[in-house]
Amino acid sequence: MQQIILIDRYREHLLPIVFTKPIAEIRVGIMTIKEKWEKYTNAKVDILSADYLKNKFPTPETDQDTIWIDARILPNSNLARTVLNIDKKQLLIDTNGDFVALRNKEFLNMLHNNELDSGINHVIYQDEIELIKKTWDIFTHNGNEIKKDFLLLTNGRDSAKIPDYVYATKVENIFLEPGVKLSPCSLDAEDGPIYLGKNSEILDFATIKGPFAILEHSQIKIGAKIYGNSTIGPQCKVGGEINNVVFQSYSNKAHDGFIGNAYIGEWCNIGADSNNSNLKNTYEKVKMWNYAINAYENTGLQFAGLVMGDHTKLAINTMLNTGTVIGCSCNIFGAGFPRTFIPSFRWGGAGGFRVYDFDKAISTASNMMNRRDKKLSETDIEILKYVFEKET
Repeated sequence: MQQIILIDRYREHLLPIVFTKPIAEIRVGIMTIKEKWEKYTNAKVDILSADYLKNKFPTPETDQDTIWIDARILPNSNLARTVLNIDKKQLLIDTNGDFVALRNKEFLNMLHNNELDSGINHVIYQDEIELIKKTWDIFTHNGNEIKKDFLLLTNGRDSAKIPDYVYATKVENIFLEPGVKLSPCSLDAEDGPIYLGKNSEILDFATIKGPFAILEHSQIKIGAKIYGNSTIGPQCKVGGEINNVVFQSYSNKAHDGFIGNAYIGEWCNIGADSNNSNLKNTYEKVKMWNYAINAYENTGLQFAGLVMGDHTKLAINTMLNTGTVIGCSCNIFGAGFPRTFIPSFRWGGAGGFRVYDFDKAISTASNMMNRRDKKLSETDIEILKYVFEKET
């Protein structure tokens, strides 16, 4: 079987999301980037990431036939075919001259040393390549990726039956995996597909507009308003109102409140009536914190709400301003708007922050995971300790 390695590149631009995971594990659309490459290529896909993540995400032995790909790239069928057909003397680049893929371990060393030159046979991929360069690219690309993933996952398959008591439009754009539970609700697929994963549940009077995906064992609460371009990853509970939001997995926003144009990491909890702004009162483009430049960066977007790292918790009635970035393992509470960049392991709110005691943060993370019959491993703790030492 062909082996593919997805390489983390420029990962600082994707912090705080990738503090705890490789780029290829980011969910965009229905699947993670790694899962997309597996589906498109039928290859064995592995990961090369930061050294401190290797105990959790090890890189196996490779050979001269291994294909190395920039992990930020969102694949499609044509790109996947092209990548599989490159030879050992070729370097695949995009129309801007940026690295896409290679099949030569010697070239990989040259790539790391920025020594790729004109002596190598450069092959230009002429079509546009979509990739996740910045954190906000995740929710920006999410709607289109749902559409692509929907076709990939449902082609040639039959959906489970939609009950008669469900209001559904354009039913050919709706796919139910086995075990889906539907109460009387609204599924509007006029603007894009709706994918309901195995054993997911939609409770009474929820309204869902496509493009939308919910993954296995997740639940939409009673009366929820779910706008398009949104993904609910595995084992999440979501209520209230969301618009263009990606929940990675194992996170909860079970009550009323609005979250929009956002990415929510794993093991997060958003308390009742918490809200984020996704549009400035001045209608100016939104700036968000970029770890790579240690400063705010203009996103070029009019709508940009929130990026939240893993294990972060928001208390009830938390208010977040437009373009807020919150790191890992934060605990946010109190009245007023906190600042729009909150590093990892912070405890507080608008009145100020202090460093979150590491042992208490680990205890909170462990308690939440235990409720889902999951265990915070020693490897997970080591990763969080690395983040703590880097961010405090």
